[in-house]
Amino acid sequence: MTDASLPSATVAPCEDTPKAAPRKSAGTLSHIAYVLQENPVTAFAFAMFAFLISSAVIGPYVVPYDPLATDTANALQAPSLAHWFGTDQVGRDIFSRVIVATRTDLIISVLAVAMSFVIGSFLGAIAGYRGGWTDIILNRILDTIMAFPLFVLAMGIVAALGNSIANIIYATAIINIPFYARLVRAEVNIRREAGFTQAAKLSGNSDARVLAFHIFPNALPPMMVQISLNLGWAILNAAGLSFIGLGVRPPTPEWGIMVAEGANFIVSGEWWIALFPGLWLMLAVFTFNLMGDGLRDIVDPRRRT
Repeated sequence: MTDASLPSATVAPCEDTPKAAPRKSAGTLSHIAYVLQENPVTAFAFAMFAFLISSAVIGPYVVPYDPLATDTANALQAPSLAHWFGTDQVGRDIFSRVIVATRTDLIISVLAVAMSFVIGSFLGAIAGYRGGWTDIILNRILDTIMAFPLFVLAMGIVAALGNSIANIIYATAIINIPFYARLVRAEVNIRREAGFTQAAKLSGNSDARVLAFHIFPNALPPMMVQISLNLGWAILNAAGLSFIGLGVRPPTPEWGIMVAEGANFIVSGEWWIALFPGLWLMLAVFTFNLMGDGLRDIVDPRRRT
């Protein structure tokens, strides 16, 4: 029998053929959705954060009144259908001012925390990875910053540089740098001799690459909690500086200024002037404090299994 008379063999597909890896973006989104479904409190916090962001982005364009327009004929009006949060001492609509102030306060807090996160993470990572005199000098500098009451230090910086929004951001960033530097330094110091770090070095990775792509991602989960707490504290810091006259200058809408202006009218019965800006301030800080656990779970590599 010739080979041509033999039935042709059918090659069955190999079951061990590797399948295409799912897209990284789809995996990230599914992980975020899983974290939000697992923890309803985190989902609520992210919903409130989305509300604050939307208020900051589109709020100034949809508010019913000009936040800077005065109308002395309608001054000190109680909350009503025409003015949901009432009016202040010069007739400005408090609801419009509260919504517009969201942009100012979020810009201050987000930029200040971003600056302190980047600078503090860089300094802490270098000190924790290299050790020696670099670590000692950095720790002495951080000890000097933290030796002052942080709000008093922020007051001094703003008073020296001038009470502008940029200087408030710089002052808030400076007093927050030690939190991130110390946290990253401790996390990197623990992991610089770990097995996966040694394996990355033996694979030919440079120290910078090992630090950036192997050690630093493992330090992100506790830092996410610190970021959420610092976002709320930065808003309180900006509002506190404005309350004592060292922050944003009036008539710019800002929660701290509005609370300070309303404090003078609480005794006379116009409670709404200070109440609603204070409630919005409390809502923002409460939202950021609740987001910490969710942010930690989202960036934690161990939660992606």
